[in-house]
Amino acid sequence: MNSKFYLIALFASLMVASCTTVQAQKKANSKKEIAIQLYSVRDIIGNYSNPTEKYNADFTAILKKLARMGYTGVEAAGYNDGKFYGKSPEEFKREVEAAGLQVLSSHCAKSLTEEEYASGDFTESLKWWDKCIAAHKAAGMAYIVTPGTGVPKTVKDLKTYCDYSNEIGKRCKQNGLLYGYHNHSHEFQKVENKVVMMDYMIENTNPEYVFIELDVYWIIIGKNSPVDYFNKYPGRFKALHIKDHREIGQSGMVGFDAIFNNTKTAGVKHIIVEMEQSSTTIEEGVKTSIDYLLKAPFVKASYNN
Repeated sequence: MNSKFYLIALFASLMVASCTTVQAQKKANSKKEIAIQLYSVRDIIGNYSNPTEKYNADFTAILKKLARMGYTGVEAAGYNDGKFYGKSPEEFKREVEAAGLQVLSSHCAKSLTEEEYASGDFTESLKWWDKCIAAHKAAGMAYIVTPGTGVPKTVKDLKTYCDYSNEIGKRCKQNGLLYGYHNHSHEFQKVENKVVMMDYMIENTNPEYVFIELDVYWIIIGKNSPVDYFNKYPGRFKALHIKDHREIGQSGMVGFDAIFNNTKTAGVKHIIVEMEQSSTTIEEGVKTSIDYLLKAPFVKASYNN
């Protein structure tokens, strides 16, 4: 073999090796970023709605199991009195990260009292939020999300709630976090037969301070289309709760392909699985749900760019 031919062959082999390495790196970096709302595994971890309940001592082992399934982050549902699942913010952060997961978000709420609605003065509730925000910042959270509120009796009360949400969001932003609101189906009812609650909330909260974490299952139960809302209010939906009747993709009632194909319009940065009930065991259900999303060609590797 003459030297000229040898050099050409060597160069070609190096190019092939380089391309193979780049493709391998791209494949390694293309792991889909999918968080899980820990409410999905409440029967294993412990129920956040009962602050006196003992949480599972194998908390870290449960997180590691979720990470092995393919989940990459968590949204908490166990905040109470400065702690997450009975742990300090710092301890919670360490355990989540030790499991190979990202601390992404948390669901928590402080309802206004009748007196606060009547006066429009929510100073006392904001004191609770100041402590809450500090704990979430210490835990490394990017987002705090209120998981819902009831339908206000009047449009005036609804406006008060929007003002309240704006103030919470403003305080979150001042501390480097973002604040969101998560819907159920009742937000698509009319208040005083005048305004659709969800529309009014989006239109009367400042997008600089409040985003919507749209639950794609509950909006359909509320007889509305996620994509229609994406187009009506582009950029307002920083996160999506990906949910189905049971395991994701099993009911056929949620058009996930259309939802994921319109995430750019919606402004989506994160997708979060939530499973409220399973047709089998909890572990099998959350595994089936992420398997569906990992295999779905319309789900991107990342939305946070």
